[in-house]
Amino acid sequence: MFRENGPALPRLRYPTRTVRSGAGEVEEYIIPEEEKGLVLDVMYPFEPVPRLTETMFDLHEEKPFRVGEFRVVRGNAMDYLVSPYFFSSGGTVVDWMPADFKPGQTLARRIRGSEASVLTVSLGPRQTGH
Repeated sequence: MFRENGPALPRLRYPTRTVRSGAGEVEEYIIPEEEKGLVLDVMYPFEPVPRLTETMFDLHEEKPFRVGEFRVVRGNAMDYLVSPYFFSSGGTVVDWMPADFKPGQTLARRIRGSEASVLTVSLGPRQTGH
């Protein structure tokens, strides 16, 4: 889930709390509502940056969420922008799709400040079995 090595990257200036996640613990930043827009603008890696009021779809959780509900966690010396479902299904910002995204679709997103794009392919809904 988190990168394994490399130098520690700078931390956000907000206090954190420890949250149990899987077999371990991660730090979650406590970001005041009035500063969430600034944090999103700094951390969101794609163009365009969504509005806090916009609805996105989390591929891992297969549910919509309001962008302003995002969280930021610290793991392995790096900050991660994650969905509000992160602690149940692990969705990070790369798993945020437009609200009208349907599992099985493909989406190309431009990386901010770059000519490069990221292609996301969803294989469709998870299979459930008994």
